Amino acid sequence: MNRQRVAAGLLAVSAAGFAAWTASEGFTDRAVIPTKGDVPTIGHGSTRYEDGRPVQLGDTITRERAAILARNLMTVDERRLAGSLPGVRLYQEEFDLYVDFVGQFGFGNWSGSSMRRLLLAGDYAGACRALLRYKYAAGYDCSTPGNKRCYGVWTRQLARHAKCMEVQ
Repeated sequence: MNRQRVAAGLLAVSAAGFAAWTASEGFTDRAVIPTKGDVPTIGHGSTRYEDGRPVQLGDTITRERAAILARNLMTVDERRLAGSLPGVRLYQEEFDLYVDFVGQFGFGNWSGSSMRRLLLAGDYAGACRALLRYKYAAGYDCSTPGNKRCYGVWTRQLARHAKCMEVQ
């Protein structure tokens, strides 16, 4: 296979990446707190609205509005991610999974992450391995076997790591 990485600034989340993200997030028509210590989310995991207002418990949403909200917020995340990686070239799959990470853990966690630092240094496999460092929710280690509190956080990281390593 003769593939080339593309400048991060030229990429947008693929349709497959968006579909995978919404599937990972699931759908709730009412705001919920997905894991202990988390903030309220609605639709496909949105924690805020386009105008920046946070989701509040008691908010409701239709499936159609949830898809629009998710896409609008993902567009913001993908632009911020691309802007944080000047000169970095990525495969589409890498870009999709790092946007997925930003959607789950937030841009603040991304901007200070070892993943970003390693990508800026050209260490793509190292950045993939660094995904496994993000296994905590509200200070709790979600990789703890058998936990019912946030094991999905860890399984999602394992899936991201596996996908990332596949394209290296």
